[in-house]
Amino acid sequence: MTFCAGACIVKSVLNQQPNVDLVLQALADPTRRQLVERLGEGSASVKELARPLPMSLAAVMQHLQVLERAGLVKSEKRGRTRVCELDVARLDSLDDWIAARKQTWERRYDRLGEILAADTKEKR
Repeated sequence: MTFCAGACIVKSVLNQQPNVDLVLQALADPTRRQLVERLGEGSASVKELARPLPMSLAAVMQHLQVLERAGLVKSEKRGRTRVCELDVARLDSLDDWIAARKQTWERRYDRLGEILAADTKEKR
């Protein structure tokens, strides 16, 4: 990981989508996962999101900025209030990535099952 002017630049691993990398990085923190879970219930102001958390409003805003950079959260200013909402399309991209990995492993397990079944038949 390289730090540059407070922003984190991560070298992507081959065959990984940069979007997935950003989403996984953002969701690696329990506070950010809690914010995503809360936003799953509907949009909320930054103040509402910060209320149950044991940290300053500024710290919550930093977490929200990470989620915004990952594309998980969108926010807009409404009068004096900043309102955030979850962008579920980004979660769908993560779901697609996980489903592809799961499908690969299921095929491997199926093939292993076939090999083991064939080996058992040969020994009889």
